[in-house]
Amino acid sequence: MVIQMKAINPTGNPTGTRHAGTHRLDARRIKKATVTAVAAASAAVLALAGCGSSSGGASSSASASSTTNFVLGGLWPETGSLASLAPPELAAEKLAVQDINDAGGVLGNPITTVDADTSDADHADQNTSATQSVLSKNPSFIIGPASSSVVKNTYKTITAQNVPMLSMGATSTSLSGVSDYFFRTVAPDSVQGAVMGNLIAQDGVQKLAIATFNDDYGTGLRDTIVKTATAAGVSIVYGETDTFDPTETNFSSIATAIKASNPDATLIIAFDQTVPLLKALVSAGVNTKKLYFVDGNTQDYSDDVDAGVLEGSKGTIPGVNPSDDFVSRLKSTGVDMKNVTTYGAETYDGIILAALAAQKGGSADGKTIQANMAAVSGSTGGEKCDSYKACLALLKDGKEIQYQGQTGIGPFNQNNDPSSANIGVYTFDASNKPVFDHTQSGDVPTE
Repeated sequence: MVIQMKAINPTGNPTGTRHAGTHRLDARRIKKATVTAVAAASAAVLALAGCGSSSGGASSSASASSTTNFVLGGLWPETGSLASLAPPELAAEKLAVQDINDAGGVLGNPITTVDADTSDADHADQNTSATQSVLSKNPSFIIGPASSSVVKNTYKTITAQNVPMLSMGATSTSLSGVSDYFFRTVAPDSVQGAVMGNLIAQDGVQKLAIATFNDDYGTGLRDTIVKTATAAGVSIVYGETDTFDPTETNFSSIATAIKASNPDATLIIAFDQTVPLLKALVSAGVNTKKLYFVDGNTQDYSDDVDAGVLEGSKGTIPGVNPSDDFVSRLKSTGVDMKNVTTYGAETYDGIILAALAAQKGGSADGKTIQANMAAVSGSTGGEKCDSYKACLALLKDGKEIQYQGQTGIGPFNQNNDPSSANIGVYTFDASNKPVFDHTQSGDVPTE
């Protein structure tokens, strides 16, 4: 299926810097959820769909396990290779909960939260223990994890309990339609891969080297980029099938091989392995002003390599470049984001959508939320609204809604992916920081 792309002119902050840092999250206080006691037979009741009255307008019926207490579960990469992404996601959680509760909560009650650190896919035991910890609090909905690989390690456990989950950062195409209870506010790599492949070709690159770590996300994104770039006439001179271990720390041989392939440009698909790889490329004499980055490694390298080393290189980040106002609101939560905003908007919108789904369905249980997520995202049309407060008022008036949040994504499609999404394109300045250039918008394929 062809993915149609269109460029969107930059708006908001004229410099629009958005980048991910390498700092890890400081210790924080985990909030404990207040959970309503349930009857001993609740597990059996949960398996049965029932009819209930709606307190939020036309909706799918509330299930027989109807509750008005919304417990938000959060699974975050506070440690590991994606730790730099946790602060903006946690700030977004705090902001979303604050906005929901300030507007009167869900079904008249404030949201409560329970959170855990999943780390990364190299810590599968922690993926599991964090998931079990959150599930033990009977969450209505879970936001996260951010990593495709961690989602694959956890989603079956979560969705088997009829708990809907939404990832703000898992972009693997293999996750599309994986479960009726799995949603995401970020585009699958079919979109980012097409944008990056076209970007490389449009920049006049004829010979491309690729350094990719051996991870489902890494190889999947690489394959899409390769398909798009080669169709546009780009030759892959290194890395079309080669990968490196995610635990690799010495990249001298890889850098030497890339240099020997004599590429016009080099694409790096990695997480925190990027910094040592960058240093190896510099040492090997690879042209570092013609590098391409994706996702979490489109970040600030001002403290890692000499000034000007990356000037002119480019990167992509799924999602929008957040407005100055939204970034200020994230910072107001008190979470030290280290100037990182990646996936903050996607986290915020995911939580707001789940709260609206519960309100629309008249219950904060998982089945009701799952049944109403697509509708509040606009899949059935409805009146547009851009905040929880405004959307809540419409629901109470019995109206259908279409939440227009921070991400600018289209309504959920049949795979529970956004039907359209944005990819931000960034150019590195002389201080080795990525500066927002423009947005590419694309329709998300369903096959």
